[in-house]
Amino acid sequence: MSSPARVVIVGASIGGLTVAEALRDEGFDGEITLLGDEPHLPYTRPPLSKQILGGEWQPEQAAIRTATELDALGIRVLTGRRATGLDVGARTVHTADGALPFDELVIATGTEPRRHPVLAEAATLRTMDDALRLRERMDAARRVAVIGSGILGSEIASAARKRDAEVLLVGRSGLLGFGGVGTLLSAELVRLHEAHGVELALRTELVAARDDGAAADPASAGGATTLEFADGTTRDVDLVVTMIGGTPRTDWLASSTLDLADGVACDRLGTAAPGVSAVGDVAAWFDPVSGRHRRVEHQSNAIEQAIAVAGRIAHGAEAPQPVPLFWSEIHGTRIHAYGWFDPERPLTELPTTAESAGTVSGSCDDAGALRGVVGWNAPPRDFRAARAAVVTTTRPLVPHS
Repeated sequence: MSSPARVVIVGASIGGLTVAEALRDEGFDGEITLLGDEPHLPYTRPPLSKQILGGEWQPEQAAIRTATELDALGIRVLTGRRATGLDVGARTVHTADGALPFDELVIATGTEPRRHPVLAEAATLRTMDDALRLRERMDAARRVAVIGSGILGSEIASAARKRDAEVLLVGRSGLLGFGGVGTLLSAELVRLHEAHGVELALRTELVAARDDGAAADPASAGGATTLEFADGTTRDVDLVVTMIGGTPRTDWLASSTLDLADGVACDRLGTAAPGVSAVGDVAAWFDPVSGRHRRVEHQSNAIEQAIAVAGRIAHGAEAPQPVPLFWSEIHGTRIHAYGWFDPERPLTELPTTAESAGTVSGSCDDAGALRGVVGWNAPPRDFRAARAAVVTTTRPLVPHS
């Protein structure tokens, strides 16, 4: 097949940048334009809720490539430039600064935090600038409320406790989630938070927030905000952070012909339309395992999808379906997960080396095949061994009888 002359990548994320770098690795010598709406060069996002928020890193430590390195690769990076529309037929991306024609387009715009109806202006976390503002506010806060029971909610609660703040973690379902593992680790996460002094309110609905006059808005530190819950209780806090999930950043694609039911729907190879692909959190690739389109919100998945799409664009190569891999560190506990997890099936502990202080657990399908593994402070060799045993073929999971 003939290679395209111009590739435009919308989203200067790790996924977007990996597409560009992998294209060069595959020998693609055409034009590559990487479009990002932030003023920063591409940086890695997992450290935002960990090292950056925790104060161990400065922003430059999260950078992936310098301007000199990008220039050497022949990657044109347009920072501070937002895509406003897409014409698939005319192969054109529209921006406020003019149109960008393409032969191949890769969408890597990620997600944006979902806004809480009661706390529409509350602090949240997506970008480097968000992390730096939140770090400053957290340094001044004695009482922090985190609204959201997913991974990021747990990580932010962990960062606040590291500063000796009183922390209230609020959710509605009664359970704590961990990415693709769902709520299978909820009991362990509850024990971990409680052991580190986090107060949990996991069956609680926030119905109102009142600024008591000391602060200009309910998200800022340094003044009291009263949170009102459905059961009639109230709590006064200095800082409120909402992390109640993400929404795929597809508004700019609303007038396009793409399927945007939940992110950009793609086939199993990441193709959304002829000449248009999507990778990362915004991309809903068809998953042969579950038989449906699904998004995986983690950096490792974005990287694998990006490499696969670059190979296909450069010379038509088909890579294996990426296997979800994600990790977190909460209160100093390192948690890894690999594979697919059935929410109906509890995890089963797997054998580890005798000297291991951590655990490895697995998820099997009805045929007894190991489909996913979780390492909880597990030594790397134990987790690697468990990963190697996971069945990664794309045959569907056996349905429950």
